[in-house]
Amino acid sequence: MKKSVLVVALAIGVTAAFAQDLTSKKGEKYLPEANDWSIGFDAVPALNAVGRVMGGSQGTSMTNPSGSTQYIVGKMFKDEKTAYRAALGLNFGSTTNKGLIDDVTSTATPPAQVTDEHKSSSNDIILGAGMEKRRGSTRLQGYYGGMLMIMLGGGKDTYTYGNAFSATATNAATMSTNFGSNISGTARVTSNKSGSTFGLGLNGLIGAEYFIAPKISVGAEYWWGISFNSTGEGELASESWSGTAATTTTTKSAGNSSFGIGNSVSSIIVNFHF
Repeated sequence: MKKSVLVVALAIGVTAAFAQDLTSKKGEKYLPEANDWSIGFDAVPALNAVGRVMGGSQGTSMTNPSGSTQYIVGKMFKDEKTAYRAALGLNFGSTTNKGLIDDVTSTATPPAQVTDEHKSSSNDIILGAGMEKRRGSTRLQGYYGGMLMIMLGGGKDTYTYGNAFSATATNAATMSTNFGSNISGTARVTSNKSGSTFGLGLNGLIGAEYFIAPKISVGAEYWWGISFNSTGEGELASESWSGTAATTTTTKSAGNSSFGIGNSVSSIIVNFHF
């Protein structure tokens, strides 16, 4: 992380060596004005790539401030010193793994095979709103403010199997593909749904940005505040052979909640104003 921070510091330092004119040679203004909008992107992935180039095989690695979740921050400037902020993240993912296993009904040599499938899906939605106040009369601007953040998330794993249970096929371990956690003794999981998660955060923020070009800035931002997260009950469904028929069993997993006070985000952001 130190090397990545140095990259940003070097970029700002080199740019700062030029005159502190607030308009370009073409007459374009560097700083945001009333009714301007901006979009901010997390610069961590790009800095990690630069760090790997500079650091060889060891490289550098900075942690994404929101974990695996990415979101965009937008601003609307009420005036040169005040901006309304909004955050939006819509993250959906799905992965499918397949496995081949001998067909328990096949009499051929070698036996025919059937396909098992594991599908994992997840979703995260982030919404945020807040305000910031700005200080500074040069291309280096400081700001402070607050954000209210809401997060919704969940996930599910589903399994389908090519071999069905029968009087001659009763052991899931020998008739099903093991995807890592779907086989337990003679039973196999058919679905595993995690509880829905709700998160709420109220944060104060402080940051600084340097306008490297008209309406384009690179900055660092630090958040501190309170957060609450609650996860509901999960549900696991599995099937096994009861002796006379295939039986499905459903079990619940307890939910949980957490509360914290402290740093929630520290990031490097590139902003584009227009």
